[in-house]
Amino acid sequence: MENLYNVNGLIFWSEEEIRLREMLKNHFVAAVSNNLKTQNRGFEIIQVEAPLLTPHEFINSNYSGRDTFGLDEENEMATHCQFVLRPETTMGTYKAIEHLLSNYNERKVKLPACVWQHGKSFRREQDQPTKFMRLKEFYQLEFQIAYSPTTANDYSISLIPAVQQAISEMIGPCHVEASDRLPDYSEITVDIICDKTKMEVCSISKRKDFPLAKILEVAIGTDRCVFNFLNKGQQ
Repeated sequence: MENLYNVNGLIFWSEEEIRLREMLKNHFVAAVSNNLKTQNRGFEIIQVEAPLLTPHEFINSNYSGRDTFGLDEENEMATHCQFVLRPETTMGTYKAIEHLLSNYNERKVKLPACVWQHGKSFRREQDQPTKFMRLKEFYQLEFQIAYSPTTANDYSISLIPAVQQAISEMIGPCHVEASDRLPDYSEITVDIICDKTKMEVCSISKRKDFPLAKILEVAIGTDRCVFNFLNKGQQ
């Protein structure tokens, strides 16, 4: 984990760290998948990969030009480019779910379904030392868990402690706390915090911005998990 460009927020990753990130991803995917299928064997778990470049109109309005690469501070397109480097993976997963649930999709996916992806996002974060892990280019492991609006089961009751346990097994003790910010797309958001570094490594939200289904979102920062895994034995 080296800052070879000498620019805060831009990291070079070693082969060992890349393999560690992949191992952590697989561990977390298994934990989420096993929990959901234990609660409801009808869950279909589907991996997707959306483009990093995202059409401007699909970027959440919560992100301004101060947050994204591709827009200026007035939210106008920089150099007349119609694409933005995505500040989060959600919009790509949402489009994938819409397609999968469509009657015109040959696969004919039905609810409940968990659509997930692991990929990079880009934000204009503040310049801070690497130890704070406020990276401008970072990996997200994001699960959008979609289920019928009439479903009585609250999948989060079992899933939140399962995700907390899976992360704690890898990076050391973690706790769950109510988020200090409630996005306008969320009914409830909780964060999973590494006890040692006080770093947020995961956010879980009950979203209300998807018209076709209820959505429970799990978003894990795998770069932050790599950092905490490598530092969990240090004083």
